Amino acid sequence: MHVTGTHFANRTDAGRRLAARLGHLAGPGTVVVALPRGGVPVAAEVASALGAPLDICVIRKLGVPYQPELGMGAIGEDDVRVLNEQVIGLAGVSDEQLAAVERRERAELARRARRYRGDRPPAELRGRTVVVVDDGIATGSTALAACRIVRARGAARVVLAVPVAPRDWTERLSPVADELVCVDTPSPFFAIGEFYSDFSQTEDEEVLRLLAEAWGERGERGERGERSGHDAEVDRELVLPVPAAGVHLAGRLTVPAGARGIVVFAHGSGSGRHSPRNRYVAEHLNRAGLGTLLFDLLTEAEEPDRRKVFDVPLLGSRLTAVAGRLDRPDGLDETRGLPLGLFGASTGAAAALHTAADLGPVVRAVVSRGGRPDLAAPAVLGRVSAPTLLLVGGLDTTVLDLNRQAEARLRCESELVVVPRASHLFEEPGTLDQVAELAADWFLRHLPRPERTGGTP
Repeated sequence: MHVTGTHFANRTDAGRRLAARLGHLAGPGTVVVALPRGGVPVAAEVASALGAPLDICVIRKLGVPYQPELGMGAIGEDDVRVLNEQVIGLAGVSDEQLAAVERRERAELARRARRYRGDRPPAELRGRTVVVVDDGIATGSTALAACRIVRARGAARVVLAVPVAPRDWTERLSPVADELVCVDTPSPFFAIGEFYSDFSQTEDEEVLRLLAEAWGERGERGERGERSGHDAEVDRELVLPVPAAGVHLAGRLTVPAGARGIVVFAHGSGSGRHSPRNRYVAEHLNRAGLGTLLFDLLTEAEEPDRRKVFDVPLLGSRLTAVAGRLDRPDGLDETRGLPLGLFGASTGAAAALHTAADLGPVVRAVVSRGGRPDLAAPAVLGRVSAPTLLLVGGLDTTVLDLNRQAEARLRCESELVVVPRASHLFEEPGTLDQVAELAADWFLRHLPRPERTGGTP
């Protein structure tokens, strides 16, 4: 059967054509909310055209057990749950089967929300016009859930906008949206991908890149109380290949003009480059004239594996692979010639000491925040030559004892500083500021003047 209707080259093309129908929504009161993953490239074009902030609304389809591409409902953030009783009945799905699918998808939803948004809070929607964007509508369950979420978050007006949908889509979705916008409603309609020349899967790296670009370009991070520019000569997202491990790791590189050095962060216990505490410290280092590289030591597929989260040799080998390339010809132009420091938190501190031992004099200084240096083998600790600062909260007594034991095994210049009235995460007022100041002082004291300033030549 011949299918009539508009065909889009890809999601970017679809987003541009959809944006052309949404010009009446341009203005300071509009926010664009994308449904990851496929909706993000579409929404990025819409947000750019409208000059509006871009955020996400994480939804997971509940697929029929033996036909997962067929949606029998959807779940979303804020415990939103939408079921298609007709599909459930026709497919003969039992309550037990539905519960099993929902448990699995709820775990995945939580993981993806952390992956995409990190520790950033959702955009403020109260009293604003919210444009919910996906790459198309099939059953409508995910779009229905998304509209309910943004309405619950206080949206004054909800607009659902998609490039393509079945002709009866308005009947299903008009109850949850104030306005419905679609480029084309072809018939017959079997699947969204029929109407795209390129409907390949949107990867997480693309989602993260588009979100970072949108937040950076429109200052969304600044609106949320975070610094967005650092007065940096270089401030960009990047993907770091680790050929030996066969993986690519997402990162954020910030290098202020005339940088004194580059500090690579090693996160721990399943955290990543969006860690608010490490970002806070990194921003302080940037203001002090130091470049920073924050990157994820694990890929998205590896994050659920708790064995890898605590596999210090694995984390250390990846940190070594990335840090060791920064000053090489095949590394990054922006970091070449800059002295190298390492900053580790939790298990990342042990990984940083592994790298310091492996790279020897290449590493000029190490700082540990609430770290677990004791997780590095005694032989590793004995090989570290870089001056090492161990920062521990005074209330974190167990970790303090472990740091004392580890420091006794170090043969390099070392110092253990106890931050008074601080717990393991340094959440008490003023304690993280002390960490940032102590770290900056340590790096500036021990990193020699670079052979040349940072930045692209």
